[in-house]
Amino acid sequence: MQKILIVEDEKNISGVLHNILSEELPEYEFVVAEDGLQGYKLIEKEDFALVLSDIKMPKISGTELLKQALQLKPELTFVMISGHADIDIAVQCLKDGAYDFISKPIDINRLITSVKNALDKELLKQQNLNLKNENQTLKKKVNKKYQMIGESAPLKKIQDMIEKVAASDARVLITGPNGAGKELVAHAIHAQSDRSKGPMIEVNCAAIPSELIESELFGHIKGSFTGAIKDKQGKFELANGGTIFLDEIGDMSLIAQAKVLRVLQESKVSPVGSDKEIKVDVRVLAATNKNMAKEIAEGKFREDLYHRLSVIEIYVPSLDERKDDINLLVKHFAKNLSDEHGTALREFTPEAIEALKNFTWTGNIRELRNVVERLIILGANPVTAEDVANFVRK
Repeated sequence: MQKILIVEDEKNISGVLHNILSEELPEYEFVVAEDGLQGYKLIEKEDFALVLSDIKMPKISGTELLKQALQLKPELTFVMISGHADIDIAVQCLKDGAYDFISKPIDINRLITSVKNALDKELLKQQNLNLKNENQTLKKKVNKKYQMIGESAPLKKIQDMIEKVAASDARVLITGPNGAGKELVAHAIHAQSDRSKGPMIEVNCAAIPSELIESELFGHIKGSFTGAIKDKQGKFELANGGTIFLDEIGDMSLIAQAKVLRVLQESKVSPVGSDKEIKVDVRVLAATNKNMAKEIAEGKFREDLYHRLSVIEIYVPSLDERKDDINLLVKHFAKNLSDEHGTALREFTPEAIEALKNFTWTGNIRELRNVVERLIILGANPVTAEDVANFVRK
């Protein structure tokens, strides 16, 4: 049960306050302090939803109690009780952080209203604090999901490049094989940029049918095509103020490429079926596993768009190019899988790690994670080189 502290040196007044407020607010426990010093000592030891304090008291005045208590606990809510001669002091208390003051003789209805409003404010403050903490926890979880694991020279080179390019708004083309972690690079750039508080919108260009890619990227208006039953915002508009990540950009149709090029040139989008132009402020990151020089030579990708997208190019190496990171990656995946399934953490023997390093990883980090999960399910604890030989077919 939450507590309310009444600090009042006149026992008859504190008794009346206690009785009235206890009846009005039965969900709270009321504690009475006979002077400011006793009140401060209680505030040191306990948490209170509200402090109702007189101004003129022995040992420590209400004004001093307010100042000292708010230094100790800045979020604490105070309602001050003042005599007519203390109005100027009460106003100063508001400036010093009190929520309200009640004049003597006390108007009971005014008192009850003030206390309830103060408690509502405290409740709202606590809800906002909880929401902020939940958002911070969620953000940490998201950041953990996209954490780049390893200490190899190739990975450090990428991390150095990310640090340099994140602060700018330069477009970045991220290349490398499937499963190497290109999306991790994109998220790291966004997280370290000035746009980190804005949205990070991902679009897998390979997963969207060519006839729908324009609607997905730029939006559409109701009735613009069969199935367009209502207006829809496109990904570029949703990413306004933040970052859009165009994954597998090499699979985008030439028609869509032309429209993306226009967006990059003019910073405007036009929803399908509309003549309206919408201004967008978006940083564009793109990724591909294709050989773009070959795609351009074969007429499958626009050279002018390629140059627009690749102001900075970051190559993400395959796992075979950074095998020194396998030990850390295995430990990371084992820990994540243990947390996900609520099971004891599995260890891997040095011989098992060496056996994994000897494989060729065509599926890269994604494949390694699947193998680690398989070995945790089927292998011993710790996982041995024999388990690797028995359960990993390469």
